[in-house]
Amino acid sequence: MIEMEKIILVKPDLSYADEIQRYKKEFLEDEPIINGSAGLDRFSTVEDWLEELKKRGNKDTVPEGLVPSSTYLGIRKKDNYIVGMIDIRHSLNNFLLQVGGHIGCGVRKSERKKGYAKQMIKLALEKCKEIKIEKVLITCNDDNIASEKSIIACGGELEDIRTVDGKNYKRFWIEI
Repeated sequence: MIEMEKIILVKPDLSYADEIQRYKKEFLEDEPIINGSAGLDRFSTVEDWLEELKKRGNKDTVPEGLVPSSTYLGIRKKDNYIVGMIDIRHSLNNFLLQVGGHIGCGVRKSERKKGYAKQMIKLALEKCKEIKIEKVLITCNDDNIASEKSIIACGGELEDIRTVDGKNYKRFWIEI
């Protein structure tokens, strides 16, 4: 069995700017949005995105309609390479309760099927515990088998499937 490379969660900063741009470019070649990145796909510069993350991280400055959140880079320790991003929402609004959940996670296409999502979710659950979230909701599209397997491997229990705007979302809860 191949030993899995160790991942750490790191707060994004300008020292990762070039790598974040490469991550964004690779993701957007195949998908319209970058899951787990707190809207990285909507910002033209890393600096603007980092400014947004600061706003989202504080309950007093979080943009209207959003909840406070913490975004992390999933960094492969051996080579300091971004394999994914994960966003932890500190609470749920109605939209997140239906389809978004507490944790959004994305792994770059070239690094999928290596167990990184599962490792990142486990690390994110530790962060959830630190901010006193006792029951974590994680959702995925009903046809995303890889995400579903990662969520279940981290203790996710399927509650139901909800349809929003014609898309089906599986909703899993994890007790911490």
